[in-house]
Amino acid sequence: MPRPLLIRLSYLIRPVLEFFLRGTRYTDPIDEKSFRTFLPYGYGKQRPNVLSPSTLSLERHRLFWLYLKNETNFFSKPLKVLHFAPEQCFLKRFRRLKNLEYTTTDLLSPIADVKADICNLPFKENSYDVILCNHVLEHIPDDVKAMQELYRVMKPGGWGIFQIPQDLNREITFEDDSITDKAERAKIFGQYDHVRVYGRDYFDKLRAVGFNVEEVDYTSQLSDEAIDSYRLAKGEIIPLVRK
Repeated sequence: MPRPLLIRLSYLIRPVLEFFLRGTRYTDPIDEKSFRTFLPYGYGKQRPNVLSPSTLSLERHRLFWLYLKNETNFFSKPLKVLHFAPEQCFLKRFRRLKNLEYTTTDLLSPIADVKADICNLPFKENSYDVILCNHVLEHIPDDVKAMQELYRVMKPGGWGIFQIPQDLNREITFEDDSITDKAERAKIFGQYDHVRVYGRDYFDKLRAVGFNVEEVDYTSQLSDEAIDSYRLAKGEIIPLVRK
């Protein structure tokens, strides 16, 4: 999936960024390194102070990590895990975990273990204890079919986190295929290759497929100081699903 030039360059000059931005004001919980500031990031309009100089994680990645670490057995229990479009800030760390049987998949990514269409997965039903699918479904035209496939390959009793960009002020998800100009789509949908803006009905779409869904506002359990220190988006919801 396309990324702004800044994050591509950041991978090349990451050690330099870490050195010059070192400090104590903000901390990336993924590697516990601290900096005087984070970097800006965004498509079009830049969000200041959100991109970690070390792991290149964003708000959603750090929230995801904190929740996995503090609220789940992901780092300790033997689990068979399927990870869609694996994020660079997690990939090597998850591969090193001896308790996981860890498989990555993506339709296009050269770093994925299995090249697969999320709407037609090559895995047997009831295969995985945990499925991670973050910021993927907004790219998929038939997201219901993708959700059905995720449900099919998850084991009974399994769980997953399916983060998406979401407008919590919007009750109903918005789609409009008649908008074809890339700049206009980026303005309306956040990225030109997003096919929708999810509203709060996203959780009900998952429930309709069969998942039990918990809408976790994990930032509500953290202090304002921690939210600021970790550079999280206050009020962002973690969609925790269970089969």
